[in-house]
Amino acid sequence: MVTGLETVLVAVGAGIVVLGALIFVHEVGHFLAAKSMGIAVLRFSFGLGPQTPLGFRIGETHYCISWIPFGGFVKMAGLEDEGGAGALEGERQAAPVAPERTFDAKPLGARAFVISAGVAMNALFAVLLYAVLAGAYGMAEDPAVTVAEVRGSLPVGAGHLAMLRPGDRIVRINGDTMRSWGAIQNALLVARAPIRIEVAGRAEPLVVDVPKSERRSRLEVARALVAWREPVIGEVLARHPAAAAGLRSGDRILRAGEDTISSWDRFVRAVEQSASRALALTLEREGRQLTITVTPRATPVRDAASGVPDTVGRIGVAPLLPVRRFGVLGSVGQGFRQAASAGGLVLFALKGLIVGEFSPRDIGGPILIGQLSGEVARLGLEPFLSFLALFSMNLAVLNLLPIPVLDGGQLVFLLAEGIRGRPLSVEQRHRFTQVGFFLLVGIMLLALANDVIRLFPE
Repeated sequence: MVTGLETVLVAVGAGIVVLGALIFVHEVGHFLAAKSMGIAVLRFSFGLGPQTPLGFRIGETHYCISWIPFGGFVKMAGLEDEGGAGALEGERQAAPVAPERTFDAKPLGARAFVISAGVAMNALFAVLLYAVLAGAYGMAEDPAVTVAEVRGSLPVGAGHLAMLRPGDRIVRINGDTMRSWGAIQNALLVARAPIRIEVAGRAEPLVVDVPKSERRSRLEVARALVAWREPVIGEVLARHPAAAAGLRSGDRILRAGEDTISSWDRFVRAVEQSASRALALTLEREGRQLTITVTPRATPVRDAASGVPDTVGRIGVAPLLPVRRFGVLGSVGQGFRQAASAGGLVLFALKGLIVGEFSPRDIGGPILIGQLSGEVARLGLEPFLSFLALFSMNLAVLNLLPIPVLDGGQLVFLLAEGIRGRPLSVEQRHRFTQVGFFLLVGIMLLALANDVIRLFPE
């Protein structure tokens, strides 16, 4: 009972930290940009809707916490607030403001800068976090380019992959040299078809002819290839079954139950198949053999390609991988690369949802955010900061969607003004904003419903 309560408290606390930090960063971007353009900022709010008694005023700006704990806003003078968006931002401000200090009085470029500043701040925050992580912890690199096996059914156009054998080494894909398993996976997902895979010792490349637009099939191709890695433990997570059983970094797994373990993937499969059942591990430690019994924790998962739910065993270990260290400039460069990669993943998932390749059931709301935040918080500071950076990029990309309530929708209004030579009428903007408001509410309700379904599965 205590453990369950502790889990809930950690999830709630971590979720508040994640959402609070990212909302603050986003709104600070709007706030600083508005101030720099001479726009009067009337209210800076955590949360939406009517304001709570918690607040204070500095100069013309009222800083407060509002009752609806989703999002936040910076209310600028002259930015109309009727309709759905106005309801989200609570009551109107009656404070008089000089006409030249209103949002609508500023040039088009200045307004676009203010609107896009929140997204820019979230992206820069992600770059900063990734840079700090690269400098403080380095980056684990997976140099594997050797295939352990080809698993599962292959989509149409990828049948040649069945010719790969355990031990085959992938040298190049579409002419690019492969130096890591991450590079191989990325190439299989985004390379232009046909994909030509050069394998050491083979005279002719293997050809995969799956169009880039068929994202689900590309994902199946990437998941079919399993990397060969040494079955050596690199990291043991605290408060997980492996740590409780006494496993250590550097342990080489020789057998799991009756199965001989020749690769990390075989070890993972043995653990996954032993959810909630004791599993005897024979391992080599400092030149001697010993046997340790561990009970993998039953963990619900959902297949990334099919969406089918399942339960697998997890013990909380990671393979031994070399860590690359960075200086200051290298860390900053790595920060930009990691942030760009995170943004690409968000776009990949978003496009999959739009074209129907991924299920709307995968959309998560505040409950899922809290659960994920709690899980990574228990793993330590490094995974938590990495999740925070990824979620910051998520927020940046999603805010650029052309939904009028979001920053992307406001930028579309400004683009239309630039093309037409005059702004849309207030009535037109209100009409579009109301549509965007109800669309956003619908997405929020879907996310909450998915969260509840995950809490109470069949």
